[in-house]
Amino acid sequence: MPLFATKSTQILSLCKKVASFHRMSTSTGEFLINDPKYSFLKDLGLKATNLGVYDGSWKGSGDSVQSICPSNGKVIAEVKQGTVDDYQSCVKASEEAWSVWAELPAPKRGEIVRQIGDALRNKLQPLGKLVSVEMGKILPEGVGEVQEYIDICDYAVGLSRTLAGAIYPSERPGHVLMEKWNPLGVIGVISAFNFPIAVYGWNSAIAMVCGDAVLWKGSETTPLVSVATTKIVSEVLERNHLPGAIATLCCGGADVGKAMAADPRIKLLSFTGSSAVGHNVGVEVQKRFGKHLLELGGNNALIVAEDADVDMVVQATVFACVGTAGQRCTTTRRLILHKSVHDEVLQRLKKAYEQVVHRIGDPLDDKTLIGPLHSPLSLQNYENTITEIVKQGGRIEFGGKKIARDGFFVQPTIVTGLPHDSPLVHNECFAPIVYVLKTESVDEAIAWNNEVPQGLSSSIFTQSIGNIFKWIGPKGSDCGIVNVNIPTSGAEIGGAFGGEKHTGGGRESGSDAWKQYMRRATITINHSKELPLAQGIKFE
Repeated sequence: MPLFATKSTQILSLCKKVASFHRMSTSTGEFLINDPKYSFLKDLGLKATNLGVYDGSWKGSGDSVQSICPSNGKVIAEVKQGTVDDYQSCVKASEEAWSVWAELPAPKRGEIVRQIGDALRNKLQPLGKLVSVEMGKILPEGVGEVQEYIDICDYAVGLSRTLAGAIYPSERPGHVLMEKWNPLGVIGVISAFNFPIAVYGWNSAIAMVCGDAVLWKGSETTPLVSVATTKIVSEVLERNHLPGAIATLCCGGADVGKAMAADPRIKLLSFTGSSAVGHNVGVEVQKRFGKHLLELGGNNALIVAEDADVDMVVQATVFACVGTAGQRCTTTRRLILHKSVHDEVLQRLKKAYEQVVHRIGDPLDDKTLIGPLHSPLSLQNYENTITEIVKQGGRIEFGGKKIARDGFFVQPTIVTGLPHDSPLVHNECFAPIVYVLKTESVDEAIAWNNEVPQGLSSSIFTQSIGNIFKWIGPKGSDCGIVNVNIPTSGAEIGGAFGGEKHTGGGRESGSDAWKQYMRRATITINHSKELPLAQGIKFE
């Protein structure tokens, strides 16, 4: 199967339609960047037509792609993408820049990352607005995503002074046994549309203090965020008389992603996207014995035990289900309710949805709580899933319809009546659809949580110490993120972010995720005049 092929020719056809949509012809004078409402775009150094490749200088010899605003369907601006030849120039420049960057002491690299964080602070509002306009999430979430990059920069600065090795006791007299970590070299980052800046930030800030150069391919549908972010980072590097190619960018299509996966010069490839595509990426990287970091699909469950605080449950569930219009990888997809609280939670959740549905709209509007889906493909997937739910006997308790207005807006949707093991329930539709399931016990709920292929995030609401320790124990949730009395979404940067099974097994951000960006060397130093062998072996 080709690297970026999908399992369905129907999905492939839809992808081609989206690509065509984003390459449609619109006069530059009609672009939103020329509308006074969006003047902040020019504060980020963006123009009506932008170059999408940076290897120390800006260029781009591929197709021009028009970035579409999902809240109105209008063109924001356009970006001239890179080709595989442009990618090759990025890799070459990255390797040359790495030889300079790796020589700097880690605390000096941390100082540069600190300056990047400060530069992002100075552009927090306009960059956050760009994320909202181009991706579709509401402004507090757009600004929050940029803040997440700033926070990980702060974290990385501290890390730059604590990248610890180890010394172990040697069994041989006059010997020292130690462990040291060194940078990998050039690493690649392929990020997705739903977090167009934060995922890059998680990877790049940590990788940079570890001594790696970073080559970024952002989503085809959020190229302006990629360009604006790279401008901020490159200005910091150049101001410090460092090669800008320490952080290169190659906006492009599947051909660029395929080249990154197959290229042995990319020592680690971080990929965020669907499980189907991530599987192909992982296989391709493994063919060359490269390292990969996969952040893939999630089918996240929130369990409500019979002793749960229902007020907390309803408040947490609304954001977990409808925040970012259901387009977070940690969005709650399955709500597993104990039979004793099922009816109450369902009715209260429907009432809460009735309140927020009136606050769907322009992500830049302060009153908006839910923005649009990101693209025509997202909208089509939502409508196809609703049709299939009804066909299979599911009950639409709330929502289930496209909203008749410009842009790609839909109603957040609550579904009952499908069995826990329905293929629909086990499939992740990247939209605000939650399946409500009734369970007899916490044990049964845990089994349902674990039966899906994905293993990203999970949560239980309970007051029982026994339930809590069962949930976080060896026979509890099999996900990478295991929460108690908080929703499935909203992870902090201090912990390692990622999941198990078809979610890919990768870990980004905090904890010891930094080790993925470095190579470990076990070192034995003999400072004596003797040559004893380990395990007492005599060879005389």
